[in-house]
Amino acid sequence: MAKRLFDVALTFLAAPFALLAGAVMAGVLAVELRGNPFFVQERIGRAGKPFRMYKLRTMRHARPGQQPRYEVADFETFVFSPPGQRDPRLTRWGEFARKTSLDELPNLVNVLLGQMSLVGPRPELPEIVAQYPPAYHRRHDVLPGIAGLAQVSGRSDLPYDEIVQYDLQYVDHHSLMGDLAILWKTCTVVLTGRGAR
Repeated sequence: MAKRLFDVALTFLAAPFALLAGAVMAGVLAVELRGNPFFVQERIGRAGKPFRMYKLRTMRHARPGQQPRYEVADFETFVFSPPGQRDPRLTRWGEFARKTSLDELPNLVNVLLGQMSLVGPRPELPEIVAQYPPAYHRRHDVLPGIAGLAQVSGRSDLPYDEIVQYDLQYVDHHSLMGDLAILWKTCTVVLTGRGAR
């Protein structure tokens, strides 16, 4: 209950900035993409339940048959593109939105709906969760978050297994003071753009 009150209170405090910054970024992306700048995708939440996550679209609309398939051979490497490799679908302003995490501002709607927390493991795609080894599913013992321990420890520069180890460390030791520390570190990471793709 304390964590829920913490999430809602901080979300409302951040709402004026989030609405303004989100509206401006959405407008810029709408012009660049020549279409809807918002993106809704199914992710896996607490207790393994799916939910619809809201984001700003940072990639060009996929053509029929071009949707990527994630078949994981080894979680000890990079499930997505490795560091230094830019996804060609990423737009110029989409790349900026990712580096500044502005693309994640619509996640605040998920926080208000009780589907996400401000801090927690990032919610994952169902097709990747379906390939998880049993130990990884403990990530779903808490609400997924916008910010997380893995994100302030390297973000996308980390191999997937290391991300999960940070997530499990958070699951075992999370606290409100720890969440505040992660949010503070998140501001530093966002300002430097370190580990963003």
